[in-house]
Amino acid sequence: MIELLAHLGKSTRASFSKLGRATFFLLQCLAGIGSVLPRPRLLLNQLYSVGVLSFLIISISGLFVGMVLGLQGFYILSDFGAEETLGVMVAASLVRELGPVVSALLFAGRAGSALTAEIGLMKATEQLSGMEMMAVDPIKRIISPRFLAGFLSMPLLTALFSVIGIIGGQIVGSGLLGVDEGGYWSQMQAKLDFHDDIINGVIKSVVFGFITSWIALFEGYDAVPTSEGISRATTRTVVNSAFSILGLDFILTALMFGDD
Repeated sequence: MIELLAHLGKSTRASFSKLGRATFFLLQCLAGIGSVLPRPRLLLNQLYSVGVLSFLIISISGLFVGMVLGLQGFYILSDFGAEETLGVMVAASLVRELGPVVSALLFAGRAGSALTAEIGLMKATEQLSGMEMMAVDPIKRIISPRFLAGFLSMPLLTALFSVIGIIGGQIVGSGLLGVDEGGYWSQMQAKLDFHDDIINGVIKSVVFGFITSWIALFEGYDAVPTSEGISRATTRTVVNSAFSILGLDFILTALMFGDD
């Protein structure tokens, strides 16, 4: 019993210690953003690495998710004679929930793991220590540009995911199942609310981009500088990001739509 309590206390202390390091790391990242803006090339390179290279998986996934929504939604709505509202169902599902959540999970799996591995490898090969010896702050030069790029890329990728998904739903609904194309788009435009649907979806994507970038960069920076340590850090990035995204999605949804 005493050993169990000792192990529990040790784990709790380690968790709070890691949370403190992560918070201090985040403050350093935020403080270093000001030094990134005068050097836009650093940011553009990371936007390409984090955002543009994630576009393929985001677009293909969005297309198939939209097509599945169109197919399933049609059969559900046809029981009530409401096939014309297929566009509303597809768009609301994507913009409110599936767009931000699925995009963030894909972003964590592709870009987040890459960021962790990259920073962990730079730590293992002592590149970060070498920069410190040359009086170059690695947080400002390496970490902050990647953090800002992830933060900016996530809302754009989410918007692309939702748009391509809506088009995918229209392809299935109008092209295969005979839903009127004009009704698909007109119903969607009439029923979708800019504030309750679109803005709230953007807020979710911004929060998810912030959290995912923070977790990915911290896990790489805090990783044990060995091949095993980097692999464990990469795994923690994907797992912790997924838990954080799903948990925050529930909290944000409750706050945004709890009074509806």
